[in-house]
Amino acid sequence: MSKHNNLNKLTAAGVLISLGIIYGDIGTSPLYVFKAIIGNEVITKDLILGGLSCIFWTLTLQTTIKYVVITLRADNKGEGGIFSLYSLVKRKAKWLIIPATIGGCALLADGIITPPITISAAIEGLEIFNPDLQTIPIVLMIISFLFIIQQFGTSLVGKAFGPIMFIWFTMMGVLGISYIVQNPAILKAINPYYAVHLLLNNPSSLGILGAVFLCTTGAEALYSDLGHCGRNNIRISWIYVKTCLLLNYFGQGVYLWHIQNDLLDDRNPFFRMMPDWFLVFGISIATVAAIIASQALISGSFTLISEAVRLNIWPKVKINYPSEEKGQLYVPSMNWLLWVGCMIVVIYFQRSENMEAAYGLSITIAMLMTTILVSIYLRKKKYPKYLIAIFLLVYISIEMIFFVGNITKFLHGGWFTVLIGAVLFSVMWAWFSARKIKNRYLKFVEIDQYFDIIKELSEDESVPKYASQLVYLTSANFSSEIESKIIYSILQKKPKRADVYWLVHVDVVDEPYRCDYKIDHLIDKKLIRIDFKLGFRIDQKISVLFRKVVEDLVKNDEVDITSHYKSLNKYKIVGDFRFVVLEKTLSRSNNLSFWNQIILDYYVILKHLSLSEEKGFGLDLSFVTLEKVPLLVSENDNFELHRIDTK
Repeated sequence: MSKHNNLNKLTAAGVLISLGIIYGDIGTSPLYVFKAIIGNEVITKDLILGGLSCIFWTLTLQTTIKYVVITLRADNKGEGGIFSLYSLVKRKAKWLIIPATIGGCALLADGIITPPITISAAIEGLEIFNPDLQTIPIVLMIISFLFIIQQFGTSLVGKAFGPIMFIWFTMMGVLGISYIVQNPAILKAINPYYAVHLLLNNPSSLGILGAVFLCTTGAEALYSDLGHCGRNNIRISWIYVKTCLLLNYFGQGVYLWHIQNDLLDDRNPFFRMMPDWFLVFGISIATVAAIIASQALISGSFTLISEAVRLNIWPKVKINYPSEEKGQLYVPSMNWLLWVGCMIVVIYFQRSENMEAAYGLSITIAMLMTTILVSIYLRKKKYPKYLIAIFLLVYISIEMIFFVGNITKFLHGGWFTVLIGAVLFSVMWAWFSARKIKNRYLKFVEIDQYFDIIKELSEDESVPKYASQLVYLTSANFSSEIESKIIYSILQKKPKRADVYWLVHVDVVDEPYRCDYKIDHLIDKKLIRIDFKLGFRIDQKISVLFRKVVEDLVKNDEVDITSHYKSLNKYKIVGDFRFVVLEKTLSRSNNLSFWNQIILDYYVILKHLSLSEEKGFGLDLSFVTLEKVPLLVSENDNFELHRIDTK
C-alpha cells in the first residue's frame, strides 16, 4: 500500500518524467491537426474559429474530463491501461473480454500508424528549405533505427525524454503566444457556438470531425502509463501540456487568419509560424519529439502484449528485459511486426497528409471500449447510477460522433488500421476461445484416492527411479483435484518413481505485481503442491520461482532434496530435478462444431509460431520432459461391434 501511495506522490521529478513518457503522441499532434482540418478547403473565418473551438472542447471533454479526471481513478494497485482496467472488472461479466480485446487490438494498430505520421510530419518541415527533398528515405531510416535500438533498452534515452519534451512544449507555447498577441480576439473561439456553427453549416463537417479527433489521439497513454508516473504527477503535468498545446493551436489560428480566402496547399501552419532563423532548430526539436512519441507507442505496445500473454489472450512470445528499470521490456516478435507495419505505411501512404486518413479510426474504437469498461468500474465502486448513466450517455455520444466522422476516412486509408486491428483481434480471440474449448474437455479426479499408490510407488525399488524430484505443472484450481492425465503419466504411461512429487499451479491474479505462493503438503515429504499467485505484470519464470520456494522449504526442514542414492546421500549431494510438461492435444472429432474446429485449427497454427509451454514458463530445457497427451472428445460410441466366427 505504501508503494501505491508513493507512486501517487506529487514530485517535480515525477512531473518531468511524465512529460517525457506520456505526452509524446498527443504532444506532437499540432504538427498535423490544423493542416488536416483545413485540408483542401478555402481558409475562412468560420473554419478557423470553428476548428479551434472543436479542438478546445475535444481536449477539455475527452482528454481532461474523461481521462485525467475520471479514468485515472480506475487504478489497479497503481497500474493503468485497458488490460489493467479489464482485470479490475472482469468478474462482473464474462462478455467484458470483448471490449478489452477490441480496445487492446485498436491500441496496437495505433502503434503501427503513429511513428510514420509523426516522423513524416516533422521531416516534411525540411521541404521549406528544399521543396524537392525526398523525405521518404529519411523517414524509413529514422524508423528503422528506432526499432533496431529497442533490443538494447531505452532507459538511458528515457532519462532525457522529460527535459526534451519540456523544451518542446515550451517552444510550442512561446510560438503560440507570439501570434496570439497580434490578434487576441482569436481567443473568442473558446465559445462552443463556433464549433456547433461549423459542424452544422459546413458540408464537410464529418471530415472535419475526423481531423479534429487527431488532437486527442494520445489520451489513452495518460491512463496506460499511470503506473510509471502516478496520478497526481499526470494531472499537474497535463495542466502545462494542455496550456502549451492550446496556445500553439490558437497561434496557428492567427497565422491562418492572415491568409484567409486562400488554399493551404502544402503549407504546414506549425512550421510557417516559426521565424526563418528558428526553423532549423524548430524542425530538429520537432523530429526529436516525434521520435519520443514513437518510442512511447512502441514501449506501450510491448507492455500490452506482455499483459495479454499473462492473461492468456495472446500466444506465448519471448519477452526480454534489457535493463533493470521498471516497465522496461522488449518483445522481439512484436518489435519486428511493428517495424514491418511502419515500413508498409510509409511506402504506401508516402506523405503525412495521406496517413491522416488512416489515423484516428482505431483509437476511436479503443476509446469507446474504455468508456464501456470505465462505466462498469464506476458501477463496481457504487457510484450513483444517474452519474454513471450521464457518463455513458455523454461519452458514448461524443465518441460515436467521432467514430462516424472517422468512418468517412475508411476508403481513404482507415481500412488499413481496421484490417490490422481485425487480424490482431482474431489472434487474441482464437487463443482465448481455444483455451476455453480445451478446458471443457479436461478431466479432473480427486487426488486423495491416489495418495497410497503414489507413496508406495515412491518407495518401490523394483521400479527404476525416474528422477529424485519430479515436477508437474497443473491447471487444477483446487488442491483436492488433479488432471487425470498427470495420474496417467505417473502411474501408467511409464511408471515414474521419484523421491518427491511436486505439483505447481500458476494463478494470474488481478493485482499487477503480486508475487505470493502457498504450500500444501498432500503427502508428508512425498507429494507437495505449490500455488503461485502472480500479478499479470510479473514475468512467469517458473524455474526461478520454484527454486526459491524449494530453498525456503529446505531451510525450514519441510522437505529433503538430498539424493537417496547411498553413494550420493553420504556426501549430501542434492538430487536431480525433472519437470514434466504435458502438452494437451485435441483429437479430431465430429463432435466439435464447425466453428470450434476452425478456432482450433487456427490455434494450432498460432501454437507452432509461439513459444513452447516449457519456454513460455521459463523452464530450464535440460531438465524438462515433454509428453503429448490427447484430450479425448467424447466419441460417438453407441454402436454394436460383432465378432465373426471363423469356424
